[in-house]
Amino acid sequence: MTEPITEPMTFRARIKAPVKDVRHALTDPAALRIWLAEHAEVELPDRFGFWGRTTPEGDAPHQRLLHADERTVRFAWLLDGEETTTELRLEEDGDATILTLSQTHFDFQDVITGKSIRGVLQTYWGLAIANLAEHLEGRQLTPKIDFTSADLRAQVTIDAPPEKVFESLIDSETVTRWFGFPIEIEPYVGGRFAMGGLANDPSPAKVLELEPGSRFSLDWGAPGVGTWELEGSGGQTRLTLVQSGFDAERPPYAAWGGILSGVAELRRYHEVPDWQPVITS
Repeated sequence: MTEPITEPMTFRARIKAPVKDVRHALTDPAALRIWLAEHAEVELPDRFGFWGRTTPEGDAPHQRLLHADERTVRFAWLLDGEETTTELRLEEDGDATILTLSQTHFDFQDVITGKSIRGVLQTYWGLAIANLAEHLEGRQLTPKIDFTSADLRAQVTIDAPPEKVFESLIDSETVTRWFGFPIEIEPYVGGRFAMGGLANDPSPAKVLELEPGSRFSLDWGAPGVGTWELEGSGGQTRLTLVQSGFDAERPPYAAWGGILSGVAELRRYHEVPDWQPVITS
């Protein structure tokens, strides 16, 4: 067995709902089956489990409840032979709730190498919390990762015209705002798409296609080619995302989860009045 990761991955999210509503969504099996997983069983204070296609190693519930009260849910989660610990803690913020998530045994090297399924945890939880916010605000959820499939494809509708959505995909400053991480883009075929900025990304993606208002694709290297197709109708945009060209034996689920969690915030950026990102840090 490997040595446990001592510093947990953490982030904070602001959800526009009272603490009691967020806590209900975290512990009610019917709610969990909407925003988190295909299957869920909860019997507090003894049982908290979820599983299915949209859960890493979701062949069965691999969670063990450690603690639950009105503000905290903490459980052990067996992943790739290691028992990790996940904690979700709630605090009031006016008429909203600050959710702090802590997850042990996350190592960014597992994202790069694909050595362990635990490499998906950061983007998995980012997407899950975005969908929790959407559920509590009565909005349509973003498609989840299917960990049983190598067909990485999703479609969403955005309440904004294609030209505005497209501009928000290729303008560095705008992408940085909704994605929540510095992005620098050279918006032309052959240009670079750099995570953290061109000075900080030694292996930026390459722009393969750029058709204003309709198509944008990037070559990410080993994770494959990401394609964004836009089709307008009635002032809205149907956005189709496809990730292809990767090793089908090792689908880039961590990268795909990052794309989907980004799309969740992209939708909110265009649709939510007085938009603020769900993930605050």
